[in-house]
Amino acid sequence: MNFDYHFGNQYYKYCGDLGIKATEYEIMAPEQSQKEQPGKEYLMNPLPIFDNPNYRGSGKLNGKVAIITGGDSGLGRAAAIAFVKEGAKVVIPYYNEHKDAEYTKKYIENLGGECILLSGDISDKNFCHKIVEKTIQTFGKIDVLVNNAGVQYQQDTLENISEEQFDRTMKVNVYGMFYLTKVVLPYLASGSSIINLSSVTAFYGDPQLIDYVTTKGAIVGFTRALARNLALKNIRVNAIAPGFFWTPLQPACWVKEKIPSLGSNSAMARGAMPYELAPTFVFLASDDSSYMTGQVIHNNGGEVMG
Repeated sequence: MNFDYHFGNQYYKYCGDLGIKATEYEIMAPEQSQKEQPGKEYLMNPLPIFDNPNYRGSGKLNGKVAIITGGDSGLGRAAAIAFVKEGAKVVIPYYNEHKDAEYTKKYIENLGGECILLSGDISDKNFCHKIVEKTIQTFGKIDVLVNNAGVQYQQDTLENISEEQFDRTMKVNVYGMFYLTKVVLPYLASGSSIINLSSVTAFYGDPQLIDYVTTKGAIVGFTRALARNLALKNIRVNAIAPGFFWTPLQPACWVKEKIPSLGSNSAMARGAMPYELAPTFVFLASDDSSYMTGQVIHNNGGEVMG
């Protein structure tokens, strides 16, 4: 039998014969919530740290063109900044977080990079066609696709998940990835990379995120099957399964009381800032991972191992 609970900044875990153990954890953020998915970064307290000032690009993505869905904020923004530092041009499709998107674009331009913003619903295949058409029209090619955009909703039981919520979660997290990948694929040449975002929750099964976990498990299967399908074309397909990162998705999903303890059940007893995941995106997008495909990289502070 195992159970865990939180009190203040202590994380308590019952581990069978080992008894109850308490671990201090770092409170990354105070209680807060947002009413709309996928959330707005500029409303968060504290603001996420998306750029490591000590990160110096070395030209790993020089001349590359990358599409990063949901790149206006959160993990997508961190990936976009790192890609630009490595010499890539980025296209950022996003939903309706216009203030976050404009800030990201300005930040990229201040770095000397190029960025296109496209607002729309990733679950609409017509919007996916528009993304690709605009990218080819502007930059002439596509080298990297990052399927990052997603939504998640907290519900205590399966009975509380409405058909509308289930449908929305599936269509944004899975259909959007399918639609966009399918439209992008004809433009990908040998050496191109597709990066999909799964989640640590797919590997331990968060009981309050049943529909979200379902989609993140589907993304793992999609990644592995597509990787085998494209391997002889030298188009690599991999996934990242992040643990808790401080992104707009968190206050837009969880009840406010849960926010301070998010990430505390990892071995490192803390959550992470988006910039800590950025080098993983670069690794999978660049030739550094030239012999890696069909894999899932686990950046989760030791929450799930093996």
